[in-house]
Amino acid sequence: MTDPLVIFDMLLALAIVALAAASLSVRDLFSMIVLFIIFGLLSALAWVRLSAPDVALAEAAIGTGVTGALLLKTLHHLRYVSGTLNQQTALGVTPVAPVPMGIILANAGFCGLITLGLVVAFLGAPATGPGFDALVVEAMPQSGVEQPVTGVLLNFRAYDTLMEVVVLLAAVVAVWQIERGLSEAPAPVMGEVWQGFARLALPAIVVVGTYLLWVGAEASGGAFQGGAVLAAVGLLLLLTRAYVPQPAHRGIARGAFVLGTAAFALVALLVASGGRVAFEYPLEHAKTLILLIEGVVTLSIAVTLAALFHGREPVALIEGGPNDT
Repeated sequence: MTDPLVIFDMLLALAIVALAAASLSVRDLFSMIVLFIIFGLLSALAWVRLSAPDVALAEAAIGTGVTGALLLKTLHHLRYVSGTLNQQTALGVTPVAPVPMGIILANAGFCGLITLGLVVAFLGAPATGPGFDALVVEAMPQSGVEQPVTGVLLNFRAYDTLMEVVVLLAAVVAVWQIERGLSEAPAPVMGEVWQGFARLALPAIVVVGTYLLWVGAEASGGAFQGGAVLAAVGLLLLLTRAYVPQPAHRGIARGAFVLGTAAFALVALLVASGGRVAFEYPLEHAKTLILLIEGVVTLSIAVTLAALFHGREPVALIEGGPNDT
């Protein structure tokens, strides 16, 4: 008798492939984003079935939740600025500016090369072998944490994680360079349902995000998952205009953007100044240093993701000035 889980896995794989094809082929941009979000949710479920809960959490929180919100915000922004449509009209219109065929072919060729490289790497990899599991298990007592994923991300390959934080910093710097200004959208009228939801959900989201950060040393969780969940609080505050970024807040925001990268690099330099290799934490301080890095990186990720969703540097523009677009 066939295992029901095998049938479920096959249906899940087929659904993921079908959603990927549909999201690439559908012409309506809103439908494309919705399909992408569903694709992300099913991908998170697939990571659960592959016994990778850390990746599943990251996919659900970042790949689906925050990325889906960013795509929807971007689509609304494109509709608003294309053709100088007013906001109400823009809500129901999809921009029709065609993408040049050269760019489409270049993207297709680039994606094809990546796919070909992955296939070659997969076929060239040994079918069986010890892998790195034994090495990770052997080195875990010196990592300072009990969770192997956290040990790999914050100790054994901390350089990669530092670069991921730098990518987020570069993204928000680029966004603030591209667009500046203050949002003039009216605040939505929030009814009793929202007020009740806010009183219950927002504190719960903060608790869940903090828990994901703390539990990362021993179980599935960590800075990226916790930061993405905490960023949801910022997104809700921005959507409801309970918080409106002001020019005076830019200094604090810039400090939060840089905080994670700076703390990460500072710890590496301090460790290296003691005659060790960067990120070769002293065993007696390894857990403290990792928790310190995770804590500040979580805060930096949350603020950065919320700023990316806001999509502009809060600057009071002078009418007719160079940034008055």
